[in-house]
Amino acid sequence: MAKMIREELIKALSTGKFVSGQSLGEMLDVSRTAISKHVKALIDMGLDIYSVTGKGYKLAQPLSLLTQEKITSCLAKKSKNNKIEVHTLIDSTNSYLMRFLSDQDEKNFPVLEQGQVCLSEYQSDGRGRRGRQWISPFGSNLYLSLYWKLEQGLSAAMGLSLVTALAVSDAIKELYDLNVELKWPNDIYLDGVKLAGILIELEGQVSGPSHSVIGIGLNLKMPEKSAKEIDQPWTDLQSHLEKPIDRNQLCSVIISCLIDRLHLHQEKGLSSMVDEWHQQDVYLNKSVQLITGDRVTQGVCRGINTQGALMLEVDGERKPIYGGEVSLRAIS
Repeated sequence: MAKMIREELIKALSTGKFVSGQSLGEMLDVSRTAISKHVKALIDMGLDIYSVTGKGYKLAQPLSLLTQEKITSCLAKKSKNNKIEVHTLIDSTNSYLMRFLSDQDEKNFPVLEQGQVCLSEYQSDGRGRRGRQWISPFGSNLYLSLYWKLEQGLSAAMGLSLVTALAVSDAIKELYDLNVELKWPNDIYLDGVKLAGILIELEGQVSGPSHSVIGIGLNLKMPEKSAKEIDQPWTDLQSHLEKPIDRNQLCSVIISCLIDRLHLHQEKGLSSMVDEWHQQDVYLNKSVQLITGDRVTQGVCRGINTQGALMLEVDGERKPIYGGEVSLRAIS
């Protein structure tokens, strides 16, 4: 019930005009006190709402909400027909699709389409790698997850995060003519700081048909309040652009680029993309430290191999690092 009320409040306020608490209460059949509590909850989600006595509530800026219709229309122009779901409030777009996979196992029939996408304006439990929280304020950024079946088993998942990073790079280059940097295994940088992160989740057998959910969190216009919660250097895309971002257009182009990259990876593997990765590798030929739990290994980043492993040179010898619970950082 609370979720439904908040979704309707967001729609009513999205124009950026004043709406009285009384009219909102009548529309939603709740008291003005209840409206006040729900507005406070929306403010906690990152929405900039203020109130004026005698006028009611107003968003500081009108909201341009994501819509399934606009994204689907943009995709159709690129000859893509992905199934798109757009949510107002969700726990996590990745978790949402992963739950479908659990249902699929129980019911023994497919419930997800290849390339199916889940988007949300807000995540209450957004997740990054290694169990970290992904700060997900309402309507400010991009939270996108895509389902991709792996016919050749989990071994086909190697390099998926790199393929996804290249796809996001393709989209940003196409729309804004910006060159981003890529950091193994799952980050996208702009001007040397983090712009986006990728979370790949897998389910299935090593040799049989398996499933992947590809999650992308991309900072677009981070609210000041939410920015204070981030514990690492970051940037957002709007800071590097003069014109406002069309979020529906950006979503559609990212989806299209990701589908194209996934098909290429399915047909030719990662070998056709290694050189492109090296051109954008933020740490290529730089001194780095690889952190695995309490263990720290220093070396030189020599890019990636055709399996998507990091090539770390230690004492003149190159060793492939295949991901897992690791962190890669520059040495000043």
